Amino acid sequence: MLEVIALSTEDAIAAEAGGADRLELVADMAADGLTPARETFAAVRAAVSLRVRVMLRATDGFSAGDAAALDALCGAARALREEGAEEFVLGFLTPDGRADLAAVDALAEAMGPAARWTFHRAVDRAADRDALRKQLADQPGLDTYLTAGSPTGVGDGLETLLAEQARHAAGDPGYEPQMLVGGGLRLEHVPTLRAAGVDAFHIGVASRPAGWEAPVDADAVRLWRRALDA
Repeated sequence: MLEVIALSTEDAIAAEAGGADRLELVADMAADGLTPARETFAAVRAAVSLRVRVMLRATDGFSAGDAAALDALCGAARALREEGAEEFVLGFLTPDGRADLAAVDALAEAMGPAARWTFHRAVDRAADRDALRKQLADQPGLDTYLTAGSPTGVGDGLETLLAEQARHAAGDPGYEPQMLVGGGLRLEHVPTLRAAGVDAFHIGVASRPAGWEAPVDADAVRLWRRALDA
């Protein structure tokens, strides 16, 4: 499975043309990806047939903010759900590096019981990755962890990713969700990850050879599609 970050309808169309399976729809990559406008989601959903996971994040970092900020984010989730969103991306930590269960619970309610969602790279900043997975083990709808294995990217996190994939394959508690590898992911990492059984990959700037100021390039996505299918 190949997931591509999209910021616009143009990105979504190019990602689909290149062979992406799913989009992560965000706004403002200068802040590492925030919640997009409801109108952007509606336009993307109308333009492509791909599955779309929508980011729920109001500010840079991994805090959900105060009660007012969380209420506003829950309102955005409900508005997106009303627009037809069924899949989301989120992840929040407490100051001591544990999963912010209050924020996750509030957003799970706002997303609705049918929603499927990814806990994003907040896991890479957790004080204890294993403990965080166990905290979230009973969360309804959580079917994916987006992770590089390290805050600094896949290159430094490769051994962690391989160990966690082995625990996923063994069905260890907390490791049932699919591992979606992204964050500094390079084509050279793919053979090792595929050999270990990893079957989901996430790319952002790798789909934009000209950088974040340029749109997704269908040929760049196609290069990844071929690599994953090889």
